[in-house]
Amino acid sequence: MRFLEDIIVKFGSVDRRVIFVLIGLAVLVPLLNPIDLAIRPTPSSQRVYDAVDSIPDNSKVLISFDYGPSTKPEIHPMTLGVMRHILSQDRGHKIYITCLWPDGLYMAKDALKIINEEYDLVEYEDYVLLGFRPGNEAVVKGLASDLRKVFTVDAAQKSINEIPMMEGVNNLNDFQFIFTGSAGYPGTFEWVQYGADPTGVPLSSGTTSIQVNEVMPYVQSGQLQGILAGMPGAAEYEKLIDTPGIAIQGMAAQSYGHIVIVLFIILGNLAYFITERRERKY
Repeated sequence: MRFLEDIIVKFGSVDRRVIFVLIGLAVLVPLLNPIDLAIRPTPSSQRVYDAVDSIPDNSKVLISFDYGPSTKPEIHPMTLGVMRHILSQDRGHKIYITCLWPDGLYMAKDALKIINEEYDLVEYEDYVLLGFRPGNEAVVKGLASDLRKVFTVDAAQKSINEIPMMEGVNNLNDFQFIFTGSAGYPGTFEWVQYGADPTGVPLSSGTTSIQVNEVMPYVQSGQLQGILAGMPGAAEYEKLIDTPGIAIQGMAAQSYGHIVIVLFIILGNLAYFITERRERKY
């Protein structure tokens, strides 16, 4: 027993630099060597998957990049997962991309670069990057009434009248599904209130973890077809589409890092009580 206590005291008083190194390794190893965690999707993530899976063949899908680099680790894997799901079905879907945030345009271009490495997409045949327009909720309202007044040209300054994919696309009613990757304002709330509710077009969203409690009532009321909640939601979606990515790697790194932290908290407290008891004894 004394031998075991000595070991606990030794580990409980280890130099903090050693702890930092161990935490760093616990985070780094899963990122360098992907680990497939046993992730169980929540009902909300499953609902997003089912909604995307049930989109009718040859549909027009609007994806809005409403986030920037600061929330990229959480939300980017979600939008990539939804795009992969849409394209992997090989059911003739067309993707239309908008951005309510200025930085969203760069996130959209990055996503398209990644997706184009996996799928042989042709711009203006498989997707259109409409880009960013200022105005927050006014943009969503404009898209709901007359898209062509909001977007006269796409992100490359090409007239939408010259884009074959834009034929017959006049407002949100011409889309069969909407997904928004949202980090705040403008984002999910505006798409629900001024986009999905007035038009009846099915809408799903992916948000940061901190937004979930605020957005969840829309899911419960049926105004949102599920929600992907932070990095866990992104990892769950990667699991559902059977395409492990950065979200699952991030969850593994986070989990192992937390295990190391909790382990040293326990060892530190045990070492303290053992040391206190010995000092009182002697």
